Amino acid sequence: MFDDEDDDFSESSLNEDIEQFEAHLKGQTLKFMDSDRLEALIDHYIINGQYSKARTASEIGIYHFNYNSVFLLRKAQAMSGMGLLNDALEIMNHLEKTESSSAEIFLTKAALFSQLRDSRNAIKYFRLAMDVCEPEDRDELYLDLAMEHQNVSQFKEAVDVLKEALKYNNQNEGALYEIAYCYDQMGDYDQAIKCYSDFIDENPYSFTAWYNLGNAYSKLENFEKAIWAYDYSILINTDFGPAHFNLGNAYLSMEKYIKAIEHFHECMRLDGDDAMALCYIGEAHEQLNEFELASHFYKRSLEMAPMLPEAWLGLGIIEDMKGRTREGIVLIQKALDFDPENAGIYHVLAGAYEKIEQRELAIENYEKSLSFDPTDEDCLSDYIEMLTEISPLDAFHKLQEFSAENDSNPIAKVLEVNLRWVLGQRENAIQLFIDCLSEDEKKAKSIFEINPNLLDDQDFLNLSQD
Repeated sequence: MFDDEDDDFSESSLNEDIEQFEAHLKGQTLKFMDSDRLEALIDHYIINGQYSKARTASEIGIYHFNYNSVFLLRKAQAMSGMGLLNDALEIMNHLEKTESSSAEIFLTKAALFSQLRDSRNAIKYFRLAMDVCEPEDRDELYLDLAMEHQNVSQFKEAVDVLKEALKYNNQNEGALYEIAYCYDQMGDYDQAIKCYSDFIDENPYSFTAWYNLGNAYSKLENFEKAIWAYDYSILINTDFGPAHFNLGNAYLSMEKYIKAIEHFHECMRLDGDDAMALCYIGEAHEQLNEFELASHFYKRSLEMAPMLPEAWLGLGIIEDMKGRTREGIVLIQKALDFDPENAGIYHVLAGAYEKIEQRELAIENYEKSLSFDPTDEDCLSDYIEMLTEISPLDAFHKLQEFSAENDSNPIAKVLEVNLRWVLGQRENAIQLFIDCLSEDEKKAKSIFEINPNLLDDQDFLNLSQD
C-alpha cells in the first residue's frame, strides 16, 4: 500500500520532517512542507502504527493541498488504525464516488469491511482491487480474499482463489497451508490429496506440498502413504521440523515406536524442546513397556506445559500398569481437570475404576465418555462387556437405549448379536449377524473376538465363511 519511505527523500530529510512535525505537535509553528514530503511523513507514521499523528498530518495535507485526494485517503487509513471504522468508511465512500478507480481505494475499503466483520463486502472490494492492482501485489491479495471467504464458511470458493494464487506464484507457501485448512474444514481429504498431487506433478520439489499431502493422508488414517509423503518432504528439506514431528505421529499410529521416537527427537534437535513431542516420546516408551523412560519424558513435558492433559494421563496410565491403580486415578483425574470434555480420558478413568471394582464410578465414566463421543467403538465395547458380566439382560437394555439415541456407532449391532446369543435368542442373533455381514463383513466378524465361544457355533462359522 505504501512505498518504502519514498525513494525521493533521504532518510535525513524524513528525520528532519519528523522532528519539525513533532515540535509542531508541542506548539511550535510548522514550516512549509511540500505535498510529497508530507505524504512521506504520513506514510512513515502509518507504517509504524502512529495513527493519531498520521491523522493530524493528513488533516494538514487536506487543508493545504485539497486538490490532492491522497491526504483524504491517508486520513481514512489512519482513522481505520484508530478503530474509527465507520468514520473512515464514510470518507472512503466519498472518495469512491469522486475519484477514479484505484487499487488503493478498493483495498482500503476492503480492509475496512474486513475489520467491520462484513466479509461479503470485503470480498467484493478485494475482487475489485484484484482487477486493477499491479501484478506484484496479487500474492497478498489472493490470501486476503481467501481469508474473507473462509470467514463466511465459503471454503470451496476460498480453495478456488488459493489455487489461482498458486498458478500465479507456485512458491506461495501461505496458499498451500490455507488450502489444507479449507479442505480440513470441509472434511474432503480425498480432494486435498488430488489437489496436492496435481501441484506436486508440476512442482515436485515443493517440500511444503509433500508435507501437506502427508497431512491429508494422515487425516484419512492412511499412515503408510502419509509416511511416504513426509519422507519426500524431508528428503527435499532435511531441516523441516514439522515434517519430522508428523512423521513421528504417523509411526506412533502404526505402532512403530522406535521410529516414532527417532523422529520426535530429530524434530526437537531442529526446533528445540517441545512439550507435545516429549509427551509423544513418553507414549512411545510406554507402549514399549519402558515405564521409567516414559515417566521421565512425561515429566519433562509437564515441566514445559504443566496443564498438558496428555502427559498427566500418561503418568496415570503408567501408575495403573504398575499395579498402583488408585494412584493412577488421581493423575487421570488431574488430566480431566485440564480437559473436562475429553471422551478418551473418561474412558481410561472408567477402566481404572472397573479394575478396582468400583463399578458405579466405572459406569458413570463410561457414560460420560460416550456422551462426548458416541462413535467410540472401544468404549462402547468395554462398557457393554462390563455390564454383561454383571447382568446380560441389563446390558441388553442399556445397549438398546444407547442405540435408540445414537445410530452412528458401528459396533453396536455386533454387540447386540452377542447379547442376544448370550440371552438364548439364538435365531434373532443369527438373523442380526446376517444383517451385520451385509453391512460390514470385517466388523461383523469381530463378534468372534467379542465372544470366542461363538467359534464353536457352526452356524455362525458357516455364515462368516460364505
